[in-house]
Amino acid sequence: MSVLVFAESSEGKFKKSAFEVTSYGKKVSELLGTNMVVLTINSNEPSLLHKYGAQKIITVTNSNLTVFNAKIVSNIIKQVAEKESATTIIVDSGANGLYVAPLIAVELKAGYASNVTALPSSTSPFIIKRKSFSSKAFANCEISTDVKVVSLAKNSFGVFENEVVGSVEEFSATIVESGITSVSIEQTKGKVTIADADIVVSGGRGLKSGENWGMIEELASVLGAATACSKPVSDLGWRPHSEHVGQTGKPVASNLYIAIGISGAIQHLAGVNSSKVKVVINTDPEAPFFKAADYGIVGDAFEVVPKLIEKLKEFKSNNA
Repeated sequence: MSVLVFAESSEGKFKKSAFEVTSYGKKVSELLGTNMVVLTINSNEPSLLHKYGAQKIITVTNSNLTVFNAKIVSNIIKQVAEKESATTIIVDSGANGLYVAPLIAVELKAGYASNVTALPSSTSPFIIKRKSFSSKAFANCEISTDVKVVSLAKNSFGVFENEVVGSVEEFSATIVESGITSVSIEQTKGKVTIADADIVVSGGRGLKSGENWGMIEELASVLGAATACSKPVSDLGWRPHSEHVGQTGKPVASNLYIAIGISGAIQHLAGVNSSKVKVVINTDPEAPFFKAADYGIVGDAFEVVPKLIEKLKEFKSNNA
């Protein structure tokens, strides 16, 4: 028996979520009284995970896996799970993790809990807490199958250092035929991604034009944040679809989410509701977002945001 954690990397570098699921997996393995094994694919520095409690690290290196393929990745996880007799498999709740986890569950005939926010409250029976109804409620779920698959909600557990001395083992996985071909990939370089960002600055139709996005990017730069937008903005072509966040776009679970000129349609709120602190700037005091926000500013974004940037720059210079 073991706990298997999939620690995802991008271009050879671990995402922050990899350290969080490893930290979480370590605690789960202690609760279950078993060992933890961490699987990485095409990682440049797998030994970094020793710092977060990974005693045994299994690496898979394959030049055909430079592009994420859920079917291939889920099958590799299955192979390693069977090799290590894993009864609990943990992945993150990013876009890739939510794609892979159900496939793993099908492969291993396992029960599956998504968007988990805490350690199991009981191990026998196995009961775990997860978000439900677009993060408006929580559910305590019992998984009764022999093998269990869990996807951990971003920023729900935290990253904890627990350095151990361990091993790194190369695994020669059988690569299955997926039937999926990647035609082209467009990646943003030199910017914080929405998936990894602790702070997200998002703009809506209230900015009136894509030409006005300079202040959104400047505010994001000052805060070290990722930029995002609402669905209408990406539909209008003001911003790329890769920045569209919400229930129909990318989910956001940042520590701080700043919505500028976004009224707060239910689909948008459902996709960003997991953010810990939400701030809204809007001219309409009746905008739905104000009811969901922790802090709100009623005002014109073209007046408020430049002043906010100025004050942040002043604060940073005084505390440099």
